[in-house]
Amino acid sequence: METSLVDKEEGSPSHRGSRATSPGGCWRESNNSRYIEVSGLREGAGVQDEDYSTVAMAVALQKPSRYRPRTFPYQRYLPYSHNDRQYDNLEKCIRQLYVAVSAGDFVPGATHWTRELKGWLQLKFNLPREDRVRLTKLYYELALAPGMDKNAAERFASMFTTLTKRKHYLRVGEDLYLDWRPLYNELKHLVLPMGTASVISTSSSHARLSPRFLMKLCSNVQLYVDPKQIPEILNEVLPYFSASSMETAFAVTGILNLMLPTVPSADPEWHPQRIFPSVFHLWSLCSRSRVMDLHMIDLISRFARDGLVSDQVEYSEYGLLTREQTATIFTAALRLLEIPVSQVSSPYSNIVDMYQGSSAILDRDQRKQPMAHHVARWIVMSLSPDVLSKQDSILSKLEGLLQAVETFFHPSNSGHWTRNLSQLIFYLSDFFVMRWNRERSGEMRVPEHRKLTEAVRRRFVACLREVTFIGIFAKSSTAIAYSLSSLQSLAYLEPELILPGSLQRIYPAMRGLVEVHRTTSSLRALFHLTRVLCRTKGFRCHVPALLGLALPGIDANDLDKTLHTLSFMQSVFYEIPMADLTTPPQGVDEPKLEGMLAAEWVTQQIERFELEGVSLKVDYNAELSDEDERTIVRSSTAEFKRFVSSLLDSVFNLLRNLPDATRIKTGSPEDSITNALPNALTPLLASMSPEIYDLVLEKLVEFLSQQTVHQARDAVAFLCSTVCKANPRKALSLLLPILTQNIRNEINDNGAGSTRTVGSDPMPRDKALVYNIHILGMSIVHTGSVLVDFRKQLLDITRFMHEKCKGIPSTHASNVLHHLLVTLTMTYTVDHSLFEEEDVKDGITADDWGVRPDPRRLSIKWHFADQRETEFAIEVFKEFAEYELGRLSSMTSAQPPVRRDGSGKEWSDEVSRSLVLLRLLISGIAPLFDARHDRGTQSQVGHDVDDTASDVDVNENTDDDVPTDADFGATEDEDIRPTFQYPTGYQLQPGDPQYKTLHMIRDQIGTSLHAIHQFLKQRQQDDVTSFNALYAAYKCWFVDVGFERSAHVLDRMTRLLSGDIAPFKFSGLRKEYPRPLLVRRAYLYHLQRLRHNASPRHKSDLDVALLRDLVDSSVSTYTDIRKTAQTAIESSMKVLIGARPVIIPPLLETFEQAVKENDFARIKGCMYALLFGSLVKPVGRDWRFTPSVMKSYVRVMDVDRPSVQKIASAAAIQMMDMTRQFGRTVVLDPDVTKTIQPLHKLEKSETLVKRRHRAIKKRFDFVKRRRFELADELAQVAQKSHWKKEARTASLVIGLSLSFDSITTDAMIDLVVKRSIDTHPSLRMSYQSGLIGLFTYVDMRASASHKYENFLLNKLSVPGLVKEEVDHSDPAFTQKYLDNFAQPEAKTYVDQDYPGWLVWGKSIPSFKAAESCELEYDEVEKHVRARIGKLIDREWITKFFSFLKQEPRDSSLDRFRMTNVLMLAFILEYILTGEAAATLQDIRDLVQDVFGDGSDKHQHRATAEILASLLSAVGTLKLSMREEVWAFVFPIARRIFEDGLTPENSSYWQSFLDVAIQNKDPRRCWPLVDWLASFRLDMSSNAAFKESSKIILLEHCIYDLGWHFRLADPILQDFLAHLDHPYKGVREVMGTTISSIYRTGYYESHSSTAKFLAHEASTSALGSRPYAPSDEFTQTIDKVFKQIEEWRLARPAGQQTASSYTSGAKTVLAWIESTLQSYDCIRLVPFFHSHFLPALLHMMDIKEDPELQAQAYTVFRHLGNIPFRIGEEAPFVAKCIEIGRTSSSWHQRLRVMINMQAIYFRQLFLMPSSRQRDLFDAVASMLEDSQLEVRVGASTTLSGMIRCSPVSLRSDVIKDLTPRFTSVLSTVHLPKKMPNGAAAALRPAGTPSESGRSTPSSTGTNEALIKRHAAVLGLGALVQAFPYTSPPPEWVPGVLATLATKAAGEPGIIGQSAKSIVSDFKKTRQDTWHIDVKAFQQEQLEDLEGVLWKSYFA
Repeated sequence: METSLVDKEEGSPSHRGSRATSPGGCWRESNNSRYIEVSGLREGAGVQDEDYSTVAMAVALQKPSRYRPRTFPYQRYLPYSHNDRQYDNLEKCIRQLYVAVSAGDFVPGATHWTRELKGWLQLKFNLPREDRVRLTKLYYELALAPGMDKNAAERFASMFTTLTKRKHYLRVGEDLYLDWRPLYNELKHLVLPMGTASVISTSSSHARLSPRFLMKLCSNVQLYVDPKQIPEILNEVLPYFSASSMETAFAVTGILNLMLPTVPSADPEWHPQRIFPSVFHLWSLCSRSRVMDLHMIDLISRFARDGLVSDQVEYSEYGLLTREQTATIFTAALRLLEIPVSQVSSPYSNIVDMYQGSSAILDRDQRKQPMAHHVARWIVMSLSPDVLSKQDSILSKLEGLLQAVETFFHPSNSGHWTRNLSQLIFYLSDFFVMRWNRERSGEMRVPEHRKLTEAVRRRFVACLREVTFIGIFAKSSTAIAYSLSSLQSLAYLEPELILPGSLQRIYPAMRGLVEVHRTTSSLRALFHLTRVLCRTKGFRCHVPALLGLALPGIDANDLDKTLHTLSFMQSVFYEIPMADLTTPPQGVDEPKLEGMLAAEWVTQQIERFELEGVSLKVDYNAELSDEDERTIVRSSTAEFKRFVSSLLDSVFNLLRNLPDATRIKTGSPEDSITNALPNALTPLLASMSPEIYDLVLEKLVEFLSQQTVHQARDAVAFLCSTVCKANPRKALSLLLPILTQNIRNEINDNGAGSTRTVGSDPMPRDKALVYNIHILGMSIVHTGSVLVDFRKQLLDITRFMHEKCKGIPSTHASNVLHHLLVTLTMTYTVDHSLFEEEDVKDGITADDWGVRPDPRRLSIKWHFADQRETEFAIEVFKEFAEYELGRLSSMTSAQPPVRRDGSGKEWSDEVSRSLVLLRLLISGIAPLFDARHDRGTQSQVGHDVDDTASDVDVNENTDDDVPTDADFGATEDEDIRPTFQYPTGYQLQPGDPQYKTLHMIRDQIGTSLHAIHQFLKQRQQDDVTSFNALYAAYKCWFVDVGFERSAHVLDRMTRLLSGDIAPFKFSGLRKEYPRPLLVRRAYLYHLQRLRHNASPRHKSDLDVALLRDLVDSSVSTYTDIRKTAQTAIESSMKVLIGARPVIIPPLLETFEQAVKENDFARIKGCMYALLFGSLVKPVGRDWRFTPSVMKSYVRVMDVDRPSVQKIASAAAIQMMDMTRQFGRTVVLDPDVTKTIQPLHKLEKSETLVKRRHRAIKKRFDFVKRRRFELADELAQVAQKSHWKKEARTASLVIGLSLSFDSITTDAMIDLVVKRSIDTHPSLRMSYQSGLIGLFTYVDMRASASHKYENFLLNKLSVPGLVKEEVDHSDPAFTQKYLDNFAQPEAKTYVDQDYPGWLVWGKSIPSFKAAESCELEYDEVEKHVRARIGKLIDREWITKFFSFLKQEPRDSSLDRFRMTNVLMLAFILEYILTGEAAATLQDIRDLVQDVFGDGSDKHQHRATAEILASLLSAVGTLKLSMREEVWAFVFPIARRIFEDGLTPENSSYWQSFLDVAIQNKDPRRCWPLVDWLASFRLDMSSNAAFKESSKIILLEHCIYDLGWHFRLADPILQDFLAHLDHPYKGVREVMGTTISSIYRTGYYESHSSTAKFLAHEASTSALGSRPYAPSDEFTQTIDKVFKQIEEWRLARPAGQQTASSYTSGAKTVLAWIESTLQSYDCIRLVPFFHSHFLPALLHMMDIKEDPELQAQAYTVFRHLGNIPFRIGEEAPFVAKCIEIGRTSSSWHQRLRVMINMQAIYFRQLFLMPSSRQRDLFDAVASMLEDSQLEVRVGASTTLSGMIRCSPVSLRSDVIKDLTPRFTSVLSTVHLPKKMPNGAAAALRPAGTPSESGRSTPSSTGTNEALIKRHAAVLGLGALVQAFPYTSPPPEWVPGVLATLATKAAGEPGIIGQSAKSIVSDFKKTRQDTWHIDVKAFQQEQLEDLEGVLWKSYFA
């Protein structure tokens, strides 16, 4: 009996499943189902069983771990004892980590313990803060340790980010400081110049962290850098800044953004306000760069974030910034949005950002941290209550920004800016919610006077409200998603502000009054608003009505809408119970309510929403008393029963109309519906009252009884499962009889399941059977202990199905058994209630809607298998397993029951059916299998820590004198080593009969599987079906032990939970989820423990036998068999320790044999198994196996099979990775390692360290020896092979042979050098790469002083390098420094141009000019050099040069090749130093031969490469040799530059010049620089290309040398004197060269960083203005434009031919355009108004020269995009206004409005309001222009300016202009009879001439006509400024009525314009006209109707 069973369980002292003493848990019964209830209500619950006896535990509990306690007590809710001993494990883990790190065992030692530590953290154990600090420092050191393996370093970096990812672990500025220099050094090597460019670069080849991990490290390290280090960082980084070489400028700002501490320093001298002026100055040095804008805003936003919590820094209404700084950032934000303005181009120049180069790796991931993220963080973190008391503040500017771009949110105005705008709103709202919540919780320690207030919150929400409402109906799905998330956040902050407007838009859409797409968006909005709706007084009364309106959304014809409807309903069901509250609970004196009360109230509210429109204000707190509101809520539940009934009808109808399940694709809407239905109905069934549940059950039973919807079997099955989980006993008692009877009827009456199935679809006869079996299986899943009571029915039906079914039905029948076993044996929650039973014991009330459960006070019901269930499960398992084992035995016997004749498939079907059932039985009962059964030790019941994780390493050899394979092998990866075990509630004891029976049967199954494999291998080799079923069973047999890993339960549950909690997540809140989701999180934690414990186990003899079976079949002849076997191998290796040494040797043996026999199928199988799976790393790491696989791979090249060669080519990367050398040395700080030194067992640990270190040393020596042996062997193979094989082998040989110690062997040198001139191009390329590597190794080793440690630490000795001291006290130091570059003589050479450009550092890296800079070589290096040199003779050089001038096979390769230059530079250095057999004279002779007559471009390319190599090689040699080489090279180059350049070869010589000059002191290449600088224009020459080519070379020289080029003045004067050069090609390059001269001539050169900061801080808040024009430059501009004006006046009007004016103007335009597109564009700002505007407008009037017009127009459009500094736009604006008002040319008046609108928008936040009003007045006055085109343009411009204005300014302008224009229409009238000219002007017909249409103004009549037309256009501009505002502003109806009554009836252009305005207004508002029409009075509508009506015949 049940009672006695309970007594037995509770009284059995030996039974591990006794729950009498479970932590907070006790057995209970509900609905006759038994479960365990674990409560978190009692103090100390769940921790009473912790073992405090251990020292580690006692110490750990005294240490603080977190600043914020855990919200969810994970361990407390487990239904079993959890004596985890986690702190013992932690101590052991840290001790083993210390041993591994100290011994140098990083892979797999340290990486394994790192993984173990991460697993420990993932189990939600609290790491003591002291240990976290120690480990953080260690992993920071390991991640950046020189010499560390790249993969290991990335794992250590990942662990570092895990330890520091939350601020409540370690408090910034208190617990931890990290050294910034190691990370900076990594970044420095990547992006900053090394200062040694004159020496051939030999950059370190040891692995470094990938940029992705470096960026992650920077994000975490930056927080923990001591602010006191700011001066040091700036002193280190800022000297590298140089705008002369923009790549370093980008690199410096990128590094500052990533590394500069943003936590305010305690020293006021280094507060952010002290640094900001310098930051803004650096920003202004790089104008028109999007990258720079992002870097700077990101940096400043971090300062704002960290400065907010510091009370030490000043704070204002702008946060940390000033008004000017804030306005500048808002202006940049406006640029970043890239809103299109007028006809001007983008505010950014791609040319500038192209200079970024390698520093692009410093950019943050724009997908995770886009522009909007930085801007929003800065704004939100700068808010404070001060924003309310000041008229101008950061919040007011945000309001202005959003008001300016509001129209760009509208769906009708979407574009590339839409994503940026929607992201901005999302991040603004998200950051505000996060800050609000964290301030309230105390997690963010903000000073009291800076905390956000409700008033700030309300104004912030009001600011974002309208644009968010617009965004939810966007065209872009991405924009909608962002807008909906924003809507959710805003509603959370201010429900009263957001919910009324939301409902006002949602109700019409839900009622079908607007477009369908708005209905879908409304459903999505409701999904996001549900939580706030259900928890907000008054608004929750709308929820039932919205549910009813959403019901039609379940529509089989619109599955997307159906998905959103179900999602909305799911979110509602999680918040409110489906219970009828109209009848009060017993004992409550309340009247019974009717549903009409709520219905009438909702109807009234809907009408109110419609009537009040934009003026709607709802405050239910004031309008409704608590009692009235509660009454409405109760009344609204009256229809719940009917709603649920209708919902089920809709669902059933949906299911009937779904397509066939076999045609549904994964991820399709139909598939999503199948998953969404149970997700939506689970909370519904959990929250409904018993009466409604009975209704649901009744309808479901009726549905199942009456019809079979086989195409929706998955969905119906999920639905039944959901219903059964809610009340298992009641549901199963009704469903089981129906389903079992249906199954029997189908089998007995219809013969279903009686024959085999072909294909994957069931036969038509079987569909109904499969349907019912599937539903049966899903109905019993996770229904708890109640299944025991249905034992007989379940056994009967499963036996019946098992006996009768074949084909696909048999698989589904086996699934029923699987589900039965899973339900009986697993531990899972059986608690789905919305409420705690204690909370609703008196009944559910309206107060229970939207209740917030306390995550710390839950009572969770668990299913935990009792004795009855365990016995039942084992009985089922035993019965069916033994039957199938016997059946398999008979099937493989000599007389099988089914014939094995080879023709039919009956035998295969029967075997497969048995194997499938065995597989499912194993998976189903997996929780009862013990992973330690085969080890012969105690199971995890008694020991919760795996004893293999002991102090002695499992692979450690205790006898040091006898080496074993373990000393040499590293086959085992860290992910399959033993891990700590933690209790998971395992029920059985090893001595129990059940335990023995269970594992005995499992062993029998394994033995049987092995026997089946042997049989199939011998008798049925081609039986693919049986093999696949067999290996699927193998896989489950291996992996499903203790936990059903094959089902991926944890991943699936995690994904589902993540989706379900989405609508309830808010930044800054912790697990405020509905109760069912919190219960699921507890279950997920249990699964995490199971997954953790499913760690690798030790293999048994049976495991080994099965593994060998898989290896055998993984190389089968049949592809399908191979794939299945390899999949099983991959799975087995993850769970078996020592599996790989079993698998790899036979695979290698088979690989070798297959290659010998040309067995293509086995070759492919071996290659896939060894090189494309998880074996590739162990094979490449274990050098017992690596040589074998490499040699076999090389032999594969001889196999003549395309499919094999394709696989071999794909495996080339893996093979090359095997040749990579293992790190022989890692440099670590011993002090950091000592921080984790164990406090006890230290002596034992040190012994382990020594022992393990010796083993690692042996392994390294072994690998080194095997590498050289293999290299020699493969080298011999390569020399005798076909070129294809040799090419692939050569790459392996080269990678294997190179070594730091010995570099390489003589044989390898001979092979590489000789084959580098092979006749085959592919071979030649491979060996040349090897030769370059050889050269690099030699020089790298020499530069590291022949020590590997120096190489790792980048301690490179550079001969000749000196550090020149900087005289900071000499103000003329910079000028003297620069003057030296104008003279050929020099004592030292300064190759890099960054020293001193911005600030001077302590010294200048330079090289002695007169001395040789050759490296010093030791004997090893000398030997290699001598060996190479001996082989490089004249013949070798001759062949190599001949290949250089060959025509490339691919035209894309016809370019200057730097690889050739690099290799030649090394070779020529050997020749010049006399170490090669060839001589310099040989080179001279051969160069002449190569160049020949110079008629072929390939001769030029080869010659350019050779000469460039010569100049590169000679740079480090003695002075006499340099002079000799230059004496040879320079005449050749000069001769070619003078007469030999052609369009075909000029690019080669430009590259030659770059190589010769770039990043070098000009005095190194003085002959070339001096000759180029001596260039002067030859005005008598007609060789335009010759002249332009020389100028291009000169420009390259100027750009390459930067500010070191001091010979520009004569060139500049020559160019300026000949601006009117007759040839276009010359003019264009002249203009860009002039721009380059001025650009590179600018520098700042502050004497020190401190003085730079002081200077910028003293100048202004924005720092000093860069690129200020000098007097000389100003005079030049004056002179040039004066000359242009003289030429213009001298040019006869209408001249068709070129003139000095047109030619000179084009040169100047090229100059200006080049500058305006560059970062120094603001240099020209002072000349915009005085010179550029008048000149450009004149140039655009030259109709005879379209090219000049187009070029001038392009430059003209740039002017408005230039980033003016505050106040600098004033003269430009004034000049635009002057031209617009006074210019005699109407074209100029029209064009100037382009820049008027552009400058207005771009400078919106920088321009004072008075200047803005001046622009409005000017444009308004231009409405009365005499030219029609100007008037129309002015109208468009005025409309755009109003549209982009903040509300305050916009309102003032409208208030002024509306009466002004209205008054004109009222007071100025046209006479009834007009002069002919005026009448003609009124006629709209006709086409204007080229000069446009001007209105005669000779009479007062025409003036009146212009005024009236201006008034019409003006009023139209006001109306068109609000194209999407719905409803329109209150003044718009009056304006439209005025236009309709006073202007539309007039003839000509006035009437036409008025009618057009009115009709366009109506046309753009088709979607919202039902709302907009309510803004008009009836009389106004009648006035409009006459205008809008058109005759049918018109």
